[in-house]
Parts: sequence; structure tokens; C-alpha cells
Amino acid sequence: MSESARSETTSIKSRGTVTIDIEHCKGCDLCIPACPPGVLAMSSAVNHMGYRYPELYAGCTGCAACLYVCPDFVFEVFRFEEPVVTVVEAMS
Repeated sequence: MSESARSETTSIKSRGTVTIDIEHCKGCDLCIPACPPGVLAMSSAVNHMGYRYPELYAGCTGCAACLYVCPDFVFEVFRFEEPVVTVVEAMS
């Protein structure tokens, strides 16, 4: 198998995750650069108000950085009782 054909994976230990109220998001984009594991990206779809909203991908650690920067309070953080290990493909 060639080097370029291999997909690299990484393990992320998560102590929680978030939910996103996409219908109330105004698409300010502040959460995207604030996310330490980089698991938020703006959607191409829009909500009922016509704004793009963040989508959550595997690997959220529940750090709450998105919650702290969001002016519209669309994030809710949930903590796990036991840490969960998620294996995700590394971004290139």
C-alpha cells in the first residue's frame, strides 16, 4: 500500500460533547476557530432564517470553547460519566 493510499487515524479522549440549536444560529462563525479539536465546520445548508450553521464532526472533547464564544447561546455541553475514546481520520 502506498503512503498516499493510507489513511491515518488518531484517538481522541472525550469527556463530553455538544448539541447545536441550528435553527437559532446566526452564522457568525466565531465557534469554528475557537474549537480546539477542530471538529466544527460551517454547513452549506441554511436554517429557517437563511443563515449557515456549524456542523459537528466526530472528535468533540466537550471543552465548551464554542459555548463561551457563541453570542446566540446555541451550544449545550454534555459531560460523560466515563471518558469515551473516539478514533477519527486525521485531517490532511
